[in-house]
Amino acid sequence: MKRIFTSCLATVILLSAKAQEPDKALARVRYTFTHVMDTTQRDKPRVENMLLVTGKNASVFTSYDKLNQAKNMQMQIMEQMKNQTGNNNVKIEVKSETKAPLTQEDYFFFANEHKMITKERVFNNYLIEESAPTIKWKILKDTMVFSGISCQKATTHFKGRNWIAWFATEIPLQSGPWKLNGLPGLIIEAYDDKKEVKFEFAGLENVKESGAVTNADGEVKIAAPSGGVSSVKIMGMDISTSYLGPEIKLPADAIKTTRKELDKLKAARDQDPQGFMQAQMAANGMQGSFKMNQVPRPAGTTINKAEINNPIEIEDKK
Repeated sequence: MKRIFTSCLATVILLSAKAQEPDKALARVRYTFTHVMDTTQRDKPRVENMLLVTGKNASVFTSYDKLNQAKNMQMQIMEQMKNQTGNNNVKIEVKSETKAPLTQEDYFFFANEHKMITKERVFNNYLIEESAPTIKWKILKDTMVFSGISCQKATTHFKGRNWIAWFATEIPLQSGPWKLNGLPGLIIEAYDDKKEVKFEFAGLENVKESGAVTNADGEVKIAAPSGGVSSVKIMGMDISTSYLGPEIKLPADAIKTTRKELDKLKAARDQDPQGFMQAQMAANGMQGSFKMNQVPRPAGTTINKAEINNPIEIEDKK
């Protein structure tokens, strides 16, 4: 098994991600994401809270639920590390509730460079860079108001679906949820014509620099034995709050790779998650053990793995 992990690591393209210019965060938009993943169970769609952080040139779209889960994980780690101060062989045990899977991809859009960069974390941060898709929008005269924000209607055919979007010309930002962008105003709400995929507006806030929360990727702060605060880097765990900071920027420690190579790495992780984590920790010179426990379920219950016969992106029939 260790050979598999080593082989996967060796095939990754170890290129430092070319830094995109950081952009000042101007607004945070929350959406309720609803997706009918299984068309045989339309009454049981996947629902997730999402977050778009956007500036004039750049934006990042991520899972708001994932950020909250990471915050809870960080609190667990901090508490355990406090209780093991002075121990060179730290043992971390993370408990997580069993629930629907969260969106793991983060989508960075850089308008000026016309680039879309997808970030995924498989112990380390990996980036897949591609040209941003050119979306051919048709802007209509229809208008609607969402929570006091006046919006105009636009339609397009994109990634196999017919999309309807409502954008705010009074907020001249080119971004939107997921991979939807390129309108002369922030996309406030969007959905396909079958209502199988929906990004419903759930709130908008301006970014206040004085109230910004920043934190290095994977870093927690604990009280040092001699007093003061000590920063500890937690490898392999995405517990950063950098998306809530004053700037939109790519992770400094990210590795550029391809979708094919990243899929190989994910397959090795899925085959033996705990063994994969231990091998990665060892490769990074870390001692200790990692264990992830699920919250116990009532006897007789099972986890139903979500079927996906209706992905967001559908291949157009030729």
